[in-house]
Amino acid sequence: MIKAVEEGGSIRTVAKRFGVGKNFVQKLSTRKRTLGHIEAFPQGGGESPAMAHQEKIKEIVERQPDATLLEYSEMLRSETGDWVSPSAMCRTLGKLELTRKKKRCVPAKPKASGCSSSGSSIGSR
Repeated sequence: MIKAVEEGGSIRTVAKRFGVGKNFVQKLSTRKRTLGHIEAFPQGGGESPAMAHQEKIKEIVERQPDATLLEYSEMLRSETGDWVSPSAMCRTLGKLELTRKKKRCVPAKPKASGCSSSGSSIGSR
């Protein structure tokens, strides 16, 4: 494509010939002209900062298995100085195959033993 543009072809004609959008051809042409190549830029992302503290996270979860993700993040920051978001903490716990056991906030309700026989019938005439 770049060669076709360099040989004098219009961006629209080259785009139509190769079945791509004209903006794509224009961006490639600009990249070749300014950078001297058309290789893709490096992608973002990378490893979460939490993955650098795997052992510390395991210790924290073992110590307090009922903490929230935010509490885990705050504990990690207080112990290492590094902050990770609760969502990053959740992903890290999943990768480490650690489960969190939550305490019940409210005691379990007793199961009903059946209908009461008070003699009143609801909904009948």
